[in-house]
Amino acid sequence: MALQHLTDEQIATWTRAQKDEWWFKNVFRGDMAQLTLRSGLTGFLLGGVLSATGLYIGAKTGLSLGVGLTSVLLAFALFRALHAAGWASDYTILENNCTQSIATASGYVTTALISSLPAYMLVSGVIPPWWQMMIWMLVISVTGVLIAFPMKRRFINEDQAPFPEGRACGVVLDSLYDGHGDEGIFKAKLLGWVSGGAALYQAIVSDGWMKLVQFKLLMLDKWAGLGEPWHLHERLDDYYYAWATKVQGFIPNILGADFRTLGLRLTLDVAVIGVGGLMGMAIAASCFLGAFINFVILAPLMIQMGDITPRIGVNGLPVPLSRVEIVNQWSLWWGVTMMVVGALVSLLAKPEIFKSAFKRSSQAADSGADLLKDIEVPLWVSYVGVPVMGLLGAYVTHLFFGVPMWMAVIALPLICVLSVICTNSMALTSWTPTGALSKITQFTMGALDRSNPAANLLPAGMTAEIASNAANLLSDIKPGYMLGGKPRHQAIGHVIGNIAGVLVCVPLFFLLFLHPDASGVRSTAGIVSDQFGFPAALQWKGVADIIAKGLKSLPASVLVSMAVAAVTAVAMEVARIKSKGRFQLSAVATGLGVVLPPEAVLGMFVGALIFWAMGRKHGKRKGSFGHRVWVEGLEPICAGLISGAALMGIGNAIINVLI
Repeated sequence: MALQHLTDEQIATWTRAQKDEWWFKNVFRGDMAQLTLRSGLTGFLLGGVLSATGLYIGAKTGLSLGVGLTSVLLAFALFRALHAAGWASDYTILENNCTQSIATASGYVTTALISSLPAYMLVSGVIPPWWQMMIWMLVISVTGVLIAFPMKRRFINEDQAPFPEGRACGVVLDSLYDGHGDEGIFKAKLLGWVSGGAALYQAIVSDGWMKLVQFKLLMLDKWAGLGEPWHLHERLDDYYYAWATKVQGFIPNILGADFRTLGLRLTLDVAVIGVGGLMGMAIAASCFLGAFINFVILAPLMIQMGDITPRIGVNGLPVPLSRVEIVNQWSLWWGVTMMVVGALVSLLAKPEIFKSAFKRSSQAADSGADLLKDIEVPLWVSYVGVPVMGLLGAYVTHLFFGVPMWMAVIALPLICVLSVICTNSMALTSWTPTGALSKITQFTMGALDRSNPAANLLPAGMTAEIASNAANLLSDIKPGYMLGGKPRHQAIGHVIGNIAGVLVCVPLFFLLFLHPDASGVRSTAGIVSDQFGFPAALQWKGVADIIAKGLKSLPASVLVSMAVAAVTAVAMEVARIKSKGRFQLSAVATGLGVVLPPEAVLGMFVGALIFWAMGRKHGKRKGSFGHRVWVEGLEPICAGLISGAALMGIGNAIINVLI
């Protein structure tokens, strides 16, 4: 059926009871299958796979990417094919919606693994056992689910808040099932072809996959005398450097600093090209600006001045200069300053987020019987569950990470405040400012105890993840509300998705990033590398370092750069606000470009540029093949590039560990 919605006048004048009655009579599809065994299992499997790609991309770029649309298209195409073959009844629209809710919940739960948890490991040098990480992540994610449902009645039932990202997913689902299935099949095929091509390319540039094919399958080392597996180099400039070394040719440098030391490499990474397409030209250009200023201008100057120098490691051996050393020793400070100040200015410039979040509803619900009492999650579940799960979260944070119990408990009241602000922001903009808001917890806890980094990192991680889960769950519930689904089913589905994400991504995190040393003990030394920059974790670590060390311990050039970065961030965000978005550079994205590998930033910029140019070329030619591919198909293409390359990249890392 076509999507139905209330008018602005009805939203403003009707009571919640009237709105609930209208929804129950006109939208609710109580007799349609939703959370079934197959939709739950499909969501669980898709969520596990797609959350793994989210972990891979998050480790590379620090960005959390939604997988809702990808899961919708995959589930639609899969069951449409099975139905055509006579192997399964057709997938209902609500089953598909439940699948996407489970899959996206799997993606949300991984954000701690690219931010607060690795930051804690980098600062403390302690690697928590896998089972402790799983329990902690599940407890805080379920707490987010419990917090969400009292807010659901306010933001979705009462205010009919837009939740742009969730609404877009509902519109896509409606178009797939309301007589436009061919368009859905086209997008699913586009996703499949692009992901297949990206996977093939990634296999050819991966030493692990080529070793598996050439040595284990074809036995080329046995009968052809092949000593090393052949593969293309993802870093295209490797070919030039091999030639230049051989003939003693020119090695590019800036003020004597080798391009390779600065991280200025030319790499063809199709996953980050897809990320660039999704982030858009403005954000990608801002990241490029930050990377250029830092690695082309400032880093060579600081190396020449001696503020960035080789150091002696804990093992007594010299640590050569590299991009990671440049970031950790100097660049991280001004990059983090730009991100934190820019995010806070952007948030504070939207007072409606705070005002509408805490204002009393203009219309109270009628005091009569609750028409949706058998459909909604009972409020008593949240009223009992939130305190219980909150205290449990504080206890496991104390037990597993050494955070004083009183400090973990003090952080709990902030959870409700941050959750409401994040939900309101998500409702209006599809943006959750958890990164900026978590710093409130981090600095508050740091002021109480500067000696223990876990005391500010883990409570901040707990509050950020709970608030993020609550806000993102409500964005997931929005399409279910639009399509007439049962909120209870989506709540259960969200928990299923949390479990799927944790079960897949925690073991994968250990396998990919916590490599054993010579004695077989896992070390934090491999978390940040040229391939995986972990920019989000470095931001959290940077704030923890500021709290622990204080600003007086830093070189004067760092303090100057932080002051300039703060002023610049304010100026950039004010310019964006005053120009009503015409000034498109972002201070947050500029700071992000500082901590990202420059080769990844260049790839994202190229990806954004390609899709921007093709969008300009085909944007006005609606109905043409170019418009279907480059405009309507932007998200499937980018999702295909990301998922195909990420899954093969994960497989390559696993093969290298096992073979």
